[in-house]
Amino acid sequence: MDDNARKRFILDTNVLLHEPLSIYSFNEHNVVIPMTVLEELDRIKDRQKDVSRDARQAIRTLESIFHDATPEQIVAGVPLGLQDDDASGTIAIITDKHLPQGYAMFTDDEADNRIINTALYLQHTMTGMAVLVTKDINMRLKAKGAGLQHVEDYRSDQLVDDIRLLSKGFYHQENSFWDRVGECESETHGREVIHTVADELLPGAYINQYLIDDTEDFAGRVLEKIPHKIRFVDLGRERMMGRKAWGIQPKNIYQAMALDALLDPSIELVILTGPAGSGKTLLAMASALEMTIEKGIYDKVIVTRNTPEIAESIGFLPGTEEEKMAPWLAAITDTLEVLHKQDECMDGSLSYIMSKANIQFKSVNFMRGRSIQNTFVLLDECQNLTASQLKTIITRCGEGTKLVCSGNLAQIDSNYLTPVTSGLTYIVERFKDFEGSANVYLNGVMRSRLAAFAEENL
Repeated sequence: MDDNARKRFILDTNVLLHEPLSIYSFNEHNVVIPMTVLEELDRIKDRQKDVSRDARQAIRTLESIFHDATPEQIVAGVPLGLQDDDASGTIAIITDKHLPQGYAMFTDDEADNRIINTALYLQHTMTGMAVLVTKDINMRLKAKGAGLQHVEDYRSDQLVDDIRLLSKGFYHQENSFWDRVGECESETHGREVIHTVADELLPGAYINQYLIDDTEDFAGRVLEKIPHKIRFVDLGRERMMGRKAWGIQPKNIYQAMALDALLDPSIELVILTGPAGSGKTLLAMASALEMTIEKGIYDKVIVTRNTPEIAESIGFLPGTEEEKMAPWLAAITDTLEVLHKQDECMDGSLSYIMSKANIQFKSVNFMRGRSIQNTFVLLDECQNLTASQLKTIITRCGEGTKLVCSGNLAQIDSNYLTPVTSGLTYIVERFKDFEGSANVYLNGVMRSRLAAFAEENL
């Protein structure tokens, strides 16, 4: 590729913190690291937070590339292909403290503005397209307002371009499913009836995808994909709607599908998405108590969620780790109260259940390095977690552990995440065809008439 066709990608600090090896994601194009980015990495690397580890990894990656390069080579660009054969472009470091007169749109010393000034300078003076890559939404707006023609989010880890394309975990057939299928192969295994149909009847089907139609009697789940055929188990909508967990019965077919996945020990990862009030946390906690206390499948229940500031610090709160986590996990205690509000002494019931099920509240920050065995793990509000943070938690799960990830992609609080870049979106797509996982979008708000109206009209 000639120089005119190559793009120059100027990386912001948050891109390297989001993925320290992101410099290898630009293939044959050239990567530019402004000096301001190195200064910010230097300030971050000694913090007592998870982000400091990513800063140190990014610094080590850059050092491994530049360790034998001369100052002239660093400015001109060092080939990336020496470290990664797929990356045939170059990487350079540019000094952005004092740009030539007339090129600085911003005159202050703020880090983001210096990086934007660098991108504007490269746009005016270098051949090829200059593209600023940043996960900071406001910085993208500032750069465009300053005259930068090409500004992008880091998209190498985005698996869907539009959140409306995200898998909902079920296939809905209009009218009657059986009218469309006609005759098919069927076999009985104990109480289960398994059907085999041609794969063109279920386009894009994947393992553990649920099947429903407009009738009141059909529901199924895909078990296996074989050449040109798909095998699915007939669950029966009436049977699914009649299942209970800790006294909780599904109110619609979406909750019934979620409960089926939650109560199946062979499904080790359940991902629940949907609007506020759709029943994600209630169903997960009811299933956790049912499978831990009643069935004895799991030894304990661990409830965790990210704390504010992108899962950073909870140290300013008093008490033990579980006492520190209590304010962030009020939704769980509210759910436990709902499950036991009819008891004669609710406080006594809650204390007994917390002890009997060995319910533990943990922070995401302290999950690293653990190996969790025979445990029901509920990760609540995980729409605010990145893919790497979710990987940290999922890789902690050992034998006999079930992980439930729940979240609402319309309630993202992170400065750098959007619905398409959330770790929740990432794992929905990554685990879509894994036989040990199921994903269900809970359609409809069951919390109250007021909550349903607010979700639809506000």
